[in-house]
Amino acid sequence: MKKKSNALVLFARTPRIGKVKTRLNPKLPQETILKLYTRFLNDSIEKISRIVESDHFIAGFPEEDLAYFDNVSQEKNISVFPQSGNDLGEKMRNAFDDRFNEGYEKVVIIGSDSPSLPLENIRMAFHSEKDIVIGPSADSGYYLIGMNRGRIEVFEGVPWGSDAVLSETLKRVQIARASLELLPVWYDVDEFQDLALLKTHVKCLSYSGQDFPKETLEFLEQIEL
Repeated sequence: MKKKSNALVLFARTPRIGKVKTRLNPKLPQETILKLYTRFLNDSIEKISRIVESDHFIAGFPEEDLAYFDNVSQEKNISVFPQSGNDLGEKMRNAFDDRFNEGYEKVVIIGSDSPSLPLENIRMAFHSEKDIVIGPSADSGYYLIGMNRGRIEVFEGVPWGSDAVLSETLKRVQIARASLELLPVWYDVDEFQDLALLKTHVKCLSYSGQDFPKETLEFLEQIEL
């Protein structure tokens, strides 16, 4: 049930062995990867639940395997819906369209690959008055995309999975003549070498008393990197 004027959507895959964070294999065993991704997901769910500016959603994949999120939906008051579309762009387009059709004025989508993402970055997206707000990631993609007052077509023809995702999306923003706000650059965790950075970073956050992904750090300290 719609309570706020904003919607925050977490794109996530159901944790199943051999189906998540596949680029970490063979550096890590499949069982370890599954446990690590589950921590990423748990911390991401905890993060979005603390954003008071919005209603909360999980866009799950695959559609036939969403029962995993039932407890989360009840405990955290997070609505779950399936990702629909042939590629990431189509899935995000549909998620935007559906939330705007439900009456939301601002919609923000994030992924589950940035467990250390600061809450403030998400809050900045909701406070933006621009047509589109994008959080660039260090791998030439983006960790967040949000839109105000309706979906603008920026997804068609973007080469998903390439190092041109951000640049091609920005070209489409210009073509659409939409106003744009870029958030601070952050990083996703996709490759094995990203884990060392993540571990060092979140340990520093914990030492300094700042907010940090607790389950992720607890598990990273148990594995050899």
